[in-house]
Amino acid sequence: MSEEISYTEAFEELQLIVQEIEEGGISVDELSVKVKRAAQLIKICKFKLTSTEENVNQILKELEGE
Repeated sequence: MSEEISYTEAFEELQLIVQEIEEGGISVDELSVKVKRAAQLIKICKFKLTSTEENVNQILKELEGE
């Protein structure tokens, strides 16, 4: 990932974007920018979750081998 942001930060920002969209207080131009940012944040969260899952699985495999 090119952006260094924690999962928690990405998730919180994503929640704020969703809230802004749901409230309907943003223009069409802003909506496009917000949706693009939301897509980036979703990719970051997905990458971090997948990476964490792989790390945990690797640790569990190593523990089973002992």
